[in-house]
Amino acid sequence: MALCMRTLLGSAAARSLASLRGRTLAVPVLRCASGGASSVQQRVDLKRSKALQGGGEKRTEAQHARGKLTARERVALLLDPDSFTELDMFVEHRCSDFGMEADHNKYPGDSVVTGHGRINGRLVYVFSQDFTVFGGSLSGAHAQKICKIMDHAMTVGAPVIGLNDSGGARIQEGVESLAGYADIFLRNVLASGVVPQISMIMGPCAGGAVYSPALTDFTFMVKDTSYLFITGPDVVKSVTNEDVTQEELGGAKTHTSVSGVAHKAFENDVDALLSLREFFNFLPLSNKDPAPIAESHDPSDRLVPGLDTLVPFESTKAYDMLDIIHSIVDERDFFEIMPNYAKNIVVGFARMNGRTVGIVGNQPKVASGCLDINSSVKGARFVRFCDAFNIPIITFVDVPGFLPGTAQEYGGIIRHGAKLLYAFAEATIPKITIITRKAYGGAYDVMSSKHLRGDVNYAWPTAEVAVMGAKGAVQIIFRGKDNQAEAEAEYVEKFANPFPAAVRGFVDDIIQPSTTRFRICRDLDVLASKKQTNPWKKHANIPL
Repeated sequence: MALCMRTLLGSAAARSLASLRGRTLAVPVLRCASGGASSVQQRVDLKRSKALQGGGEKRTEAQHARGKLTARERVALLLDPDSFTELDMFVEHRCSDFGMEADHNKYPGDSVVTGHGRINGRLVYVFSQDFTVFGGSLSGAHAQKICKIMDHAMTVGAPVIGLNDSGGARIQEGVESLAGYADIFLRNVLASGVVPQISMIMGPCAGGAVYSPALTDFTFMVKDTSYLFITGPDVVKSVTNEDVTQEELGGAKTHTSVSGVAHKAFENDVDALLSLREFFNFLPLSNKDPAPIAESHDPSDRLVPGLDTLVPFESTKAYDMLDIIHSIVDERDFFEIMPNYAKNIVVGFARMNGRTVGIVGNQPKVASGCLDINSSVKGARFVRFCDAFNIPIITFVDVPGFLPGTAQEYGGIIRHGAKLLYAFAEATIPKITIITRKAYGGAYDVMSSKHLRGDVNYAWPTAEVAVMGAKGAVQIIFRGKDNQAEAEAEYVEKFANPFPAAVRGFVDDIIQPSTTRFRICRDLDVLASKKQTNPWKKHANIPL
């Protein structure tokens, strides 16, 4: 049974929604002058009025009954008040088959609202698919509108946000709608690494339509109302005889915790759009802009005494890497990306002395912080985004190695693990690394080590940089010999500490954990003018 909008969104959000409806839907319905004669301006006003009504009152009510906002309500909530400039409001579909040429099947603006506006005063281009008009299905005109704003965004250097709520291709238009998808895909690819691209899935998104969000930098979903899948439950049932619901096949939980297709899920439309405004503040407008700097009230030289005792003395005991991250970043504000997927690695955005930074950290609470296939891919994609958009990366290392087992080997851990290594190695942005405890084997190299052009590499006194843990190493070195306990103690004394790396210059300093924030902020100031380039190439060949 459908929940009412007030119950779903809460009273405060419902009041906000009511005010939005007042300025997006309460539009006069104009009538032509007597005798059918009307001025051009009257015709313009009539078309504009019809465009603002979308698919009409009944379909709008049906959208609300599903717990969803309309396309225009979403745009109004996402952008600063009165900042939206709409483009192509008068565009209509060009299909003349199956009765589509009838006047009642023509909607000004077709099934998508496009234009540009501001989020906290910063320019952004937006398209919002209108499910009340032909189920938000993509026509040639619909695709043309989206392509236009993407071209504009690349020209001026501004991010693109897509609010997806579409039933898929418009069947009546046949191949023209497929061509429209391909036109959008091409622009997704051309814009990649040029301007940030964000997809918010707020309804169905099926078939070929899923590849546009997949090509963007970040994909977010709304719980219970959004779905992403190539083929729906009915097709799956007919082909594989599997019984699966829409939610199980392509819901927010599936894609944020199992497949890794989506980066985060939100409770409802209002929560999603307000969170998107917050997330947008971390991003530069284009690859030519530096990382944004906000006003900070958190002293850059603040000491964090709790860090001196946070890492357990026993190397087998777990702790929460998020405790370290929250303690160090400005005002404990950390926007985690993919928090429910590959939990053995933590990635997200924060600020240090007001400057946006990307955070990567092994999570000892999950699988001891081992790197595996999913965590390697998750980390690599995040690092490459930060590198593309000039966002410094801070890496917290506590990694005992790569996860062993046949499942990982058969799944291609060698190839996938190489992605994270590749991402850190090719990155030319400022890279600061802190080894909090374990840094074993090849995983030590992978995690933004000095050997991969790390700019500043620190170790805490609890750090252990070695080929492997002491127990395993002793069993190999002293196999079959007596007094292995003494040998293990000797190995620990020689290698299970930060000094072997420090004396070789592989870490720049062994620091008191409480000073970590101060040192990172100071280093970021120094590295702000960093300039580094890679050898010229058409493009590299990352092990995909």
